[in-house]
Amino acid sequence: MFDMIRREKAEQTENNDNDEDSHLISPSPVVHVRGLCEAVVEADLIDALKKFGPICYVMMMPFKRQALVEFSSAEGADRCVSCGTKEPVYIAGQQAYFNYSTSKRITRPTNADNPNSGNKVLLLSIQNPLYPITTDVLYTVCNPIGSVLRIVIFKRNGIQAMVEFESIQCAQKAKAALNGADIYAGCCTLKIEYARPTRLNVIKNDNESWDYTKPYLVRRGESSRETLTLCAAHPSGLACPLLPLTSSSRYKLASVDVPEMVSYPLPQSSPSYSGHTPSSVAMVSGLHPSKMNCTRIFNLFCLYGNIEKVKFMKSVPGTALVEMGDEYAVDRAITHLNSIKLFGKRLNVCVSKQQAVIPSQVFELEDGSSSYKDFAMTRNNRFSSAGQASKNIIQPPSAVLHYYNLEFHEKCWTFQCEVMVSTVFSASSKTMSGLLEFDSKTEAVEALTVLNHYQIRIPSKSSTVSMSLFE
Repeated sequence: MFDMIRREKAEQTENNDNDEDSHLISPSPVVHVRGLCEAVVEADLIDALKKFGPICYVMMMPFKRQALVEFSSAEGADRCVSCGTKEPVYIAGQQAYFNYSTSKRITRPTNADNPNSGNKVLLLSIQNPLYPITTDVLYTVCNPIGSVLRIVIFKRNGIQAMVEFESIQCAQKAKAALNGADIYAGCCTLKIEYARPTRLNVIKNDNESWDYTKPYLVRRGESSRETLTLCAAHPSGLACPLLPLTSSSRYKLASVDVPEMVSYPLPQSSPSYSGHTPSSVAMVSGLHPSKMNCTRIFNLFCLYGNIEKVKFMKSVPGTALVEMGDEYAVDRAITHLNSIKLFGKRLNVCVSKQQAVIPSQVFELEDGSSSYKDFAMTRNNRFSSAGQASKNIIQPPSAVLHYYNLEFHEKCWTFQCEVMVSTVFSASSKTMSGLLEFDSKTEAVEALTVLNHYQIRIPSKSSTVSMSLFE
């Protein structure tokens, strides 16, 4: 029911946008494209839309299944929007919808007016990184398109990397073929822009930086690297990269043969490019002093990995350390929670220099709760076994929440929100689950932070309601 209503709303919105919005928004060289399929990459948009006029820049928004396309002239954008309102325009086999963007130009990460004139170094942002991202992984993905000279991976705002190609042409081809693609099925999505540096400086060859023109740059005392060999995808293990240059790809270069088996280095405890040792501890700042406590941090961060301990720092108000199950859980939390708004403040989530949370200097928070709490034994952790972890769908924050494990009772609580409530009864009719849609992403995140694992007490019964994000 909920899905049907959402589809109807989406269709109405799209039709209204195409019929009316193109007249309400003033013409622009930049076109907003919606309704893209999951597997679409930049090259798909260029291939489908170049008939309307020269395209000078594309910005992918893979999680929204949208993109911005900047034409060299307003005439090209006019032809694109006009054609899209009269007849279906298909991108990668799926009908897309077009409207003028409110922007007259796509903001570039570089100062160059024409990025196509420009840089052989690409900036890769890896979204939803469920699996380890190493130099070997990125080399395997990028090198079949064009010769890769150097790679540097860093973890400042999530997981990002810079890849230096042999030429500008190679970088252009890589951006077109890989922008919006998934490294692994359904995750590790690449968002690619041109980088500011024109050359990378690599001082050592390891999992997080590599100069392929200088193979001798290994760390002292390290004679060889231990590797893990992976082959075909398997539900219980890591999947091989979904390289867009396989035999079934539309963009395979005829002269390139992609290996069917790839070797990945095992995780090493080497310092990262940003100067931090990989850690299973995240540092969270920007926390509301009276509305956030250890339990509420757990409610939010448990969506991305097991939580061992949470401790607020007495010396730095509004800041807490969160010890998670492993460093990859920290990477997921940084990717999805850094810079989100929560109770009027913007969170800053990064890797901590600490390797563990130690319960020292415990004090009382403004709400009267303890500044330290151990969650290692709680049953609300969701990644305690491989089977349990496989049921989790890692999602970025959204305006829709999924709730479940609500004990059914004729006088049961009614969830209220301004937009929509959809309830689905389980087969046994003993518990309820459903979806809650809020007016904004911020409201949904705040509701999850407060109510996740909330215990609802009904006469002779009690149940703990769990929540997660829904796409």
